[in-house]
Amino acid sequence: MTKNFQEVAALEDRAGDSIAGAAGASDKPVPHPEALTAPSRRGGFAPPAEPSLNLGVIGNCSFSALVDARGRIVWCCLPRFDGEPVFNALLHTGEDASAWAIEIEDFASSKQWYEPNTAVLRTQLFDSAGQGIEITDLAPRFLSRSRYFRPLTIARRVRPIQGTPRVRVSLAPRFQWGATAPTITRGSNHIRYVGPDFALRLNTDAPVSHVLSGQPFVLSREHNFVFGADETLTDGIADTARHFEQETIAYWRTWSKRLAIPFEWQDAVIRAAITLKMSLYEDTGAIVAAMTTSIPEAPGSQRNWDYRFCWLRDAFFVVRALNSLSEVGTMEDYLRWLANVVIGSHGEHIQPLYGIGLERELPEAFVEGLSGYRGMGPVRVGNQAQEHFQHDVYGNIVLGASQAFHDHRLLSRAGVAEFPHLEAVGEQAIRVYGTPDAGMWELRTRARIHTSSALMSWAACDRLAKVARSLGLSERAAYWHGHSSRMREEILAKSWSEERQAFAESFGGRELDASILLMVEVGLIDARDPRFISTVDAMEKTLCDGPYMRRYEAADDFGKPETAFNICTFWRIDALVKIGRKAEARQIFETMLAARNPLGLLSEDTHPVTGEMWGNYPQTYSMVGIINAAVRLSAPWDSCI
Repeated sequence: MTKNFQEVAALEDRAGDSIAGAAGASDKPVPHPEALTAPSRRGGFAPPAEPSLNLGVIGNCSFSALVDARGRIVWCCLPRFDGEPVFNALLHTGEDASAWAIEIEDFASSKQWYEPNTAVLRTQLFDSAGQGIEITDLAPRFLSRSRYFRPLTIARRVRPIQGTPRVRVSLAPRFQWGATAPTITRGSNHIRYVGPDFALRLNTDAPVSHVLSGQPFVLSREHNFVFGADETLTDGIADTARHFEQETIAYWRTWSKRLAIPFEWQDAVIRAAITLKMSLYEDTGAIVAAMTTSIPEAPGSQRNWDYRFCWLRDAFFVVRALNSLSEVGTMEDYLRWLANVVIGSHGEHIQPLYGIGLERELPEAFVEGLSGYRGMGPVRVGNQAQEHFQHDVYGNIVLGASQAFHDHRLLSRAGVAEFPHLEAVGEQAIRVYGTPDAGMWELRTRARIHTSSALMSWAACDRLAKVARSLGLSERAAYWHGHSSRMREEILAKSWSEERQAFAESFGGRELDASILLMVEVGLIDARDPRFISTVDAMEKTLCDGPYMRRYEAADDFGKPETAFNICTFWRIDALVKIGRKAEARQIFETMLAARNPLGLLSEDTHPVTGEMWGNYPQTYSMVGIINAAVRLSAPWDSCI
């Protein structure tokens, strides 16, 4: 690391990775570019692409940004995943939508890809004459001073690759969910965007006047843009951007190289793993369920939720998937966060989700002034599910934490001193077992004794018994085994529907629910048990649209679901593998791989007719499914050696 870059890192340290700052004395106020009318700015430039989930993701475990197929940043929340969007064009159209575009005049086509095994995104734009540019987007992340350097910074590098193309740079951040335009000041090589609560700075070696005015100019050489914290760079802009790119590529390639990936579908698994890693908020160890809010689960459905928080259920599946690839660093970070949740609960009720900074209150509200994804509002911030009683949470905590007692690779293994805290979670699982709750699908107006919730209470007791045995605590092992045995017998008896010849979604019920497939996943029942095979058959007739699987058959607060929930399809794949229908499982997996966007990412839902992606994006559950299915279906490595 060069001396100059050490000074840059020191600046970032002093700022505390903050994006707050004060105006420099030499800055001069300038008109906001939105003062220019649309016709005067559009000229020979194509209108923005319609909103879609054909988006690339850049991130560094502090924040993320979504980039569309033409290199336009349409979503970025600061200073955290759950902060306000400074770029909101994904959820809003019109002249006041905020985005960061680098456009080519007379646009004709584009191509986009990730630098292999990294989170560095390349976008090429071409005009009708074949002239072209290449944009490189990244969020810096690499080891510096014995810790990970992950500033709130987007680095963009643009260079000509053919001819003498004309480009236009349009940078229009907004604040307070789009309600407030920034006050703009400029210096010789920077522009400051000052909002009510914090300020952002663009450092660039491109013409500042052209960026401010939206004036097209010929791209005759490489230009660099470093956007984020309101701090002055001590090194040159080009040198800083180049260093960020080189070191970030090196970090991700090293990280990917250490993954224990399956022989087949390697690229798909690596892309899924990198995406899951980017969903970690490393400061606290929380893992967000998705990076967006309010992408509808289906067109016009009103099923628009804010997923930028940490669900204990989703986080467990993320940790488990990465562990299967021998990536335990994310688990170690998550266990820090989980320990705070567990110890802070004092053995009482634990919420199904928390803010990524451990916030308990996540009041749900509508955002006025944003039209929503493709005009399909509402836009929600916060999530009412934090008020729910979802009894599967206790099992997910124990499942997520139990590896810490067994894994000798961990720097801080859990032991006898930590076990009582986990037992307190188990005691809560016993107390809530067999009582009504909102269930894992977070039903807002209906409570039942959900089989999936009872199943996770069993899993909590079963894993606590195993941990106790490993610690040599025979009396505690017997205690937990007694509860798990009792629960197992009751679950198998009370959830079985003789009428449907299947395990039902609730005790004494008859309706089917894909979450029942987790019975095999967590080990309650053998996959070859005739009752489980019959359950899979019944679900395929009722919940499946060809290869895709919906969550449940009953109507909920918004009617019957019309899109397939991707993780349910992956659960089906897992179940088919375990009952011996591997060829069918492979076919369905190939269908799901084809359902990804061109960059290999998935959202929450897939429309079974159109194949279009819906729901928040990128969805960690869905990316987990890719990893799990590939690991279970792949031919072994020794088959190719």
